[in-house]
Formats: sequence, C-alpha cells, structure tokens
Amino acid sequence: MLKLARFYNPRGLRIIKGEGQYVWDHDGRKYLDCHTGHGAAFLGHRNRWVVEELKRQLDEITIASPVFQTDIMEEAVQALEKILPKNLTYFYLLNAGSEAVELALKTARKVTGRKKFISFINAFHGRTMAALGVTWNRKYREGYDPFPWDVEFLPYDDPEAVETAVDEDTAAVIAEPVQGEGGLAAASPEFLKAIREACDRTGALMILDEVQSGFGRTGVLWAHQRAGVRPDILVAGKSIGGGFPVSLTAFSEEVGSKLAPGAHGSTFGGNPLALAALKGGITAFFEDRVAEKAERMGALLRRTLEEVVEESSLARRVRGMGLMIGVELRINPTKAIQVLQQKGIIALRAGLTVLRFLPPYVINEEDVENIGSTLKEALNELAQQK
Repeated sequence: MLKLARFYNPRGLRIIKGEGQYVWDHDGRKYLDCHTGHGAAFLGHRNRWVVEELKRQLDEITIASPVFQTDIMEEAVQALEKILPKNLTYFYLLNAGSEAVELALKTARKVTGRKKFISFINAFHGRTMAALGVTWNRKYREGYDPFPWDVEFLPYDDPEAVETAVDEDTAAVIAEPVQGEGGLAAASPEFLKAIREACDRTGALMILDEVQSGFGRTGVLWAHQRAGVRPDILVAGKSIGGGFPVSLTAFSEEVGSKLAPGAHGSTFGGNPLALAALKGGITAFFEDRVAEKAERMGALLRRTLEEVVEESSLARRVRGMGLMIGVELRINPTKAIQVLQQKGIIALRAGLTVLRFLPPYVINEEDVENIGSTLKEALNELAQQK
C-alpha cells in the first residue's frame, strides 16, 4: 500500500471546497480559513481574477519555456512593473519560496565572491539546502549539515548586532521584515535601516524575504516599505499568484546586470499558467484594493485579539502586523489549534508559543468577531482543563 511521507502531522480534516475566506469539509461543514495553505491563499480561495486568467490561459498554451516569447509573459511583465520596487529592474520566476531564496543566496555568492551570510535567530527561509542554511530552527537543520556556506545568526531586530557583525567578508544579510514561522516578530524601521547601512558600508547585499509578509498582507504592498529601505534582492511568493505555485527573485540593476546565461534555471519557473496566475493576482491587488482592506481588517483583528488577551490567563500578547498576526500563549498552541478547528476556525502555529492567523484579505467584520469570540471560548475551555 502506497503511503504519503508525513512531513506534516495530519489535521484530521478532509477539505473538498474553498471559496473566498471559507472552506468546507466532506460533511458540508463550513470553516473560516486562517491557515490558507501557510498564507498562500491570501487573495482568497478561487479568487475570480486569478481563476479567469488561468481559464483563459488553459485554452491557449500551458507549457512554454521563458526562452520563447509569449503574450502572457509580456502581460505578466507589464503587471510586475506595477508592484516591484523601482530600483529592482531584473527578476526571475520560480515555483516556491525556497527556490527563490536559493537563487537570491546563489546570486549574492556569485556576485560578491564572498562566502559568509548573516541571518537571524528564529528566521525561516525554506527547506532546500541553501535556504535551510539560513533558517534558524535546529529541528529543521539537524542531520543535514554541513550547509553550502558559512552563516552567522544574530538577534533579530538588534541594529547594534548588525553593525558589529557585517564586514567585508559578508556576501549578504537576509532578513524577513516580519518573521513568519519564527513567531511573528516585526522588524523596526531602525533595524532594517541598520542592515541597509551596514551593507552599503561593506559591499554586502541586502536580501529581504517577503514570501509571507509581501503583497499586501501587512497592509502595505511590501512590508519593508514602511522603513523606507531599498533591498538589493527581494524574494516573494505564496500569495502573488493567488495560491498558484509561483515565486520570484528580483534584483537591483547593479546585481541583475551581472547575471549571465547558465547562472540558474528552472523547468517550470515562469510557465504560462504561473504567469497567468501572477497577472490575475496583481490585477486583483489593484482592482479590489487588497492592501487597503488588509490594513483595515488587520487593525480590527488586532483590537479584537487584544481584548481576548486582556481577559485570558493563557494569553500573553498580540504579535505580528496586518493580517499576518497571532497571539503569544503561555501554553503550547497545538491544543488551541485543535479546539479552534473543532469550532470552525482553522489556524496554525508560529514558533514555539504563537497561535497564528493568516486569513485572506476578504474577511469581514463578522469573521473577525467570530475569531475573537471563538478564541475566547477556546482559551476559557483550555484554562479550565489545567
């Protein structure tokens, strides 16, 4: 009997349908989805702009390497010009966030000729070998070392540590503006500016990983824009294609101009369906004012969660930004996640103690109220069991 390798513990839930912010199980029960495939469905399940573009492309061509010109590639590039920071003039499309991080690290190594990287405590950048090398959690790393390069992990959001550690041997500093798997810690503007200044001083490259925090989830297009910094390399994925597998690595003119044919490649990166999903996702972003709605609903959700924290002995504080948000608990979040699922809300964890919510931007006030009341009820039940 064929068996699926279980790298994730099963949730005991058979999902058969999704629409907007909701999914349904095989019994027809409805759930509010605050898991969204680890944040990939930020634009909502079956986003209409994404679905329309995918259907159209299915009737034209589905496989074509980027070495050939296609209409959808031209359309996707025009769409990308609307969202990428102006200093990033080169890009390459891949399939998943780890691949995009891999390309970013390879590029920094190639362009600078240096072998040292700076990452941060609680960082998560993916599970491929190079991306795993700059990921903090020992649970993910054990048994896979040595990794392709030397990595020094610094305290997150500590400008002084950055100023001291980054030197002329550093190829790049890689950071998440908001840590996803690491517990929803948000970088201060001072921290991101310190990275930028240290890289400018030493010739190292600044890589920002916005695979989870980007594309409007924190209430702005890119979370790093709040600090007014410009990365040399930007990594994005998850929601940019409405949940369809697509990621990108974008480079500054100085970095991208040094990349030559053969430096990297991907069989499926930039395939016509991914390009169509990307175009549809970007259309949705502007047509439906995604960042604006995420900022408004994120602020409402934060206030709601803060009220729950004030009343619960099991909760410490609210963490995160926009609709990348969670509650730090005094207990392991696993039990809370199980109880919430039983009550119709699907959530996930971040780090060791954070109960994480990654809902789509289309959630409404009733959904937020539901999250608050259900979480309060779940924590009360768990407190009584202690």
